[in-house]
Amino acid sequence: MDREELAAWLHLTLTPGIGNERARKLLAAFGPPQRILGQPLTALTAHVGAQAAAAVRGAPPGLAEQIEATVQWLSQSDGPGTRRQVLTLGDADYPAALLDIEDPPLMLYLMGHEAAIEPGRGIAMVGSRNPTPQGVLNARQFAQALVEAGLCVVSGLARGIDGAAHEGALAAAQPGRLATIAVVGTGLDRVYPKAHLALARAIVAHGLILSEYPMGTPPLAAHFPQRNRLIAGLSQGTLVVEAALQSGSLITARMAAEQGREVFAIPGSIHSPQSRGCHALIRQGAKLVESAADVLEELQPAAVAATAGPGFSADAGVPMTRLQSGVLDAMGFDPVGLDALVARTGMSTAALQGALLELELAGQLARLGAGLFQRIART
Repeated sequence: MDREELAAWLHLTLTPGIGNERARKLLAAFGPPQRILGQPLTALTAHVGAQAAAAVRGAPPGLAEQIEATVQWLSQSDGPGTRRQVLTLGDADYPAALLDIEDPPLMLYLMGHEAAIEPGRGIAMVGSRNPTPQGVLNARQFAQALVEAGLCVVSGLARGIDGAAHEGALAAAQPGRLATIAVVGTGLDRVYPKAHLALARAIVAHGLILSEYPMGTPPLAAHFPQRNRLIAGLSQGTLVVEAALQSGSLITARMAAEQGREVFAIPGSIHSPQSRGCHALIRQGAKLVESAADVLEELQPAAVAATAGPGFSADAGVPMTRLQSGVLDAMGFDPVGLDALVARTGMSTAALQGALLELELAGQLARLGAGLFQRIART
């Protein structure tokens, strides 16, 4: 779009008190924003009321600076095969899936690979910002398997499960297709959290970062539940990897269900707070999944044969001694302390610590806080 058109859209969306609903009423009544801004006050009042109409006729605070910031952002390049783009409601390239949700954004800012968002390929993956080591591994391995099967992982670039899902998806990136989409709650001229700067750059090369928020928008708490509707809306289904009962991931799952999308959940230990949200979803009707094939049989039945296989394998093909195997069997899959393992195995503390160190170095277990260990299963 040219500068004049961009300025009109920014004027409409940044006007205080308008919001998406009133803006859509004006668009339906008068057409593009340039026409809306040229309407007499009486005509605008008939559709949105006197106060909102008066606000539309005035210039929103900071409009000129926002126009300039957006134009400058659009003029920058992230390298060959990438794009920076602003899409508005009604554009031919506007994601069709978002037109079906209750509150589609008026404007979308996109940055990343030039490949198009293909309808029917998205699978949302969300979960805890403070996952267990097992949860991180599950997120990476499920994401990689799902992208290898032809899906595109949609998540929120947050710490924890989101980041692991993006990483797993990028590991399976295919030429000419989006491996992952990160829907963020800030303007695209900043990265949040800052620890994910390198990950964001990798997504730009092989995926897409998307936001409905204008340049300079900070990471406000209210924006993250709001952006969850876009994560769910871009996807055929939502997979919750780990989540506490009060997790924002459950908001995404609820939005997915309300939008008529599938909801999946990975079960975990009954003793882990990070599993209780998933267990609650399963009780409410979410599909329990143990492998990527369980997701694919709902979304892409033809792809199941290519990914079907055993669920979890503790050793994942890594040779182990009989002693190490016995320690893993004694651990189970719940977090366990050293004293409990001594009692279960009958080993001396020194011998057990040696075996645990070897298993940790082999990637078979992780050390948690408070002196606990947890066996790591691999898909």
